Amino acid sequence: MCTAATYRTKDFYFGRTLDYYFSYGEEVVVMPRNYPLGFRGAKSPENHYAMIGMAHMEEGQPLYYDAVNEKGLGMAGLNFVGNAVYGKETPGRENVAQFEFIPWILGQCADVREARKLLARTNLTDTAFSERLPVAQLHWLVADREGSVAVEAVREGLKIYDNPVGVLANNPPFPEQMSRLANYMQLSPRAPRNLFSDRLSLEPHSLGMGAFGLPGDLSSQSRFARAAFVKLNAVSGDSESESVSQFFHILGAVEQQRGCSEAEEGKYEITIYTSCCNADRGIYYYTTYGNRQISAVDMYREDLEGSALARYPLAEGEHILMQN
Repeated sequence: MCTAATYRTKDFYFGRTLDYYFSYGEEVVVMPRNYPLGFRGAKSPENHYAMIGMAHMEEGQPLYYDAVNEKGLGMAGLNFVGNAVYGKETPGRENVAQFEFIPWILGQCADVREARKLLARTNLTDTAFSERLPVAQLHWLVADREGSVAVEAVREGLKIYDNPVGVLANNPPFPEQMSRLANYMQLSPRAPRNLFSDRLSLEPHSLGMGAFGLPGDLSSQSRFARAAFVKLNAVSGDSESESVSQFFHILGAVEQQRGCSEAEEGKYEITIYTSCCNADRGIYYYTTYGNRQISAVDMYREDLEGSALARYPLAEGEHILMQN
């Protein structure tokens, strides 16, 4: 299970948690402009935007979980098990395999408006990368500094939903996630007023009671509501350190701790990594479950006119500052 979010101060930030019970060996991967894409069913563009993101490398190819391109457009795929439906290749459409979807969009689109146009002629197919890697059931958050959309391939076709919250979790489908926010419309960061009875002089006995009822469990719907509340009420300075720190605190509200969500007998989902990309500057920040120190990779320190990927395995092992 995962949660993705956007955040804007002076710059625009895009990131996510990846929650699972094992790792595929993720890496931060920078794709330069001349890296050959080689799509399976669609014509590959002669030129494409550079991008940076988290990927699993398979047979020399980056299978991106999330990424941001040089124009500031971000995209993240999240589990959508039981609802995702991909089709077969269709004549007259741009037939794109699910595992190619992120570079397909980020390689050609500078913003959400352009992504909508490309999505209108895109057909997501059920082509697997290989026999070893089955087709993942996902839906996606696509966002720039002006707004975001949720993209879902379902039985009725490819759906694109305006996402005014700038947050996405897993199931249920996005319209249901949004409608259920009405269950929490009474929540507030401010202290509550006594509406129980004007015959009783009731007073709050603790700070934070305005958010009483905000769900605290690890289900995807609860994480969506909690991330939306925290993100929409977050207050931060405009500096890079303040903004990045606040973004990690926002996603910290939905982290999963080992032992609290059993996926299989004796195996537990954890937040394998949390990312925060400054989409305006191309800097990809991340933490891992075993390393709370923020690490970073700057896309613009690489040769973006080249054709070779730049790969950075995740920095693991807790880094603790001893002060005495």
